[in-house]
Amino acid sequence: MEPFERYDSAKGPSLFLLPQWAKLRGGLTAGFSSRLGGVSAGPWSSLNCGLHVGDEPDAAVRNRERIAEEIGWPFEAWTCAEQVHGSRVYRVTAEDRGRGRLSRESSVGDADALITGERGVLLTSFYADCVPLYLFDPHRGVIALAHAGWKGTVLQIARAAVEALAAEFGCDPADIRAAIGPSIGLCCYEVGGEALRLSEELASMLEAGPLPDARPQEPLIAASEGGKARINLKEMNRQIMIKAGILPTHIEMTEWCTGCSTDLFFSHRKEGGKTGRMVSWIGMERGDADS
Repeated sequence: MEPFERYDSAKGPSLFLLPQWAKLRGGLTAGFSSRLGGVSAGPWSSLNCGLHVGDEPDAAVRNRERIAEEIGWPFEAWTCAEQVHGSRVYRVTAEDRGRGRLSRESSVGDADALITGERGVLLTSFYADCVPLYLFDPHRGVIALAHAGWKGTVLQIARAAVEALAAEFGCDPADIRAAIGPSIGLCCYEVGGEALRLSEELASMLEAGPLPDARPQEPLIAASEGGKARINLKEMNRQIMIKAGILPTHIEMTEWCTGCSTDLFFSHRKEGGKTGRMVSWIGMERGDADS
């Protein structure tokens, strides 16, 4: 069953939400934006949330504000990192709340994963084919969001985020819930050169030893012509999570492919690099005890 449910607003943005996660903890929000329902024009039409893609900064900020409004969060809570296709994990504190919402210069530097136990902080990151990874420990009340392109995947940013949650908050990986959001699929993502070589090394590591999983395993790599191959970033990240100790039954994975659905999503690969960015988010609202 598809975990990300589409919600269309009459006047606001179209969003993909994780409604089952909201049932795990009151005040939890998690989701992913579409490209629909914003104010940007041209190749960034219309709900571009990236400040680094050539769009008018005011339009991108307004799009961010529209999403915050739609999910019922103050824009001041919107917090993001500079995403450098690495594996560094950063712990967000109350003092970091709102970093990067108005300018890239004010974002958390040199990080592709954010973790926090703070209430009232909305973790966000940006995509146009890369894989959004969501983590939530309902027992410890902590959350994480990671950005995994092919580089972040082969660097195992998913494992780094799980290990950071354990080190910083004492999380047991078996308690962590995970979700893998809309991103480019095996059907559309062909690579060669270093990307393929490192992906093949990762696939060999993941395929070594049993994977405690009743789900039929999808292929990690499918050979194509000219020394290239298609790679399955979503399935790679799912298997990395399992190897890191997350139970297979605690991982939800979307079937949405950004490359196949450019009517709904921006795709860097399919649109020749000049396109907008979607945003993923996760946050825990402040309760009475947190005020």
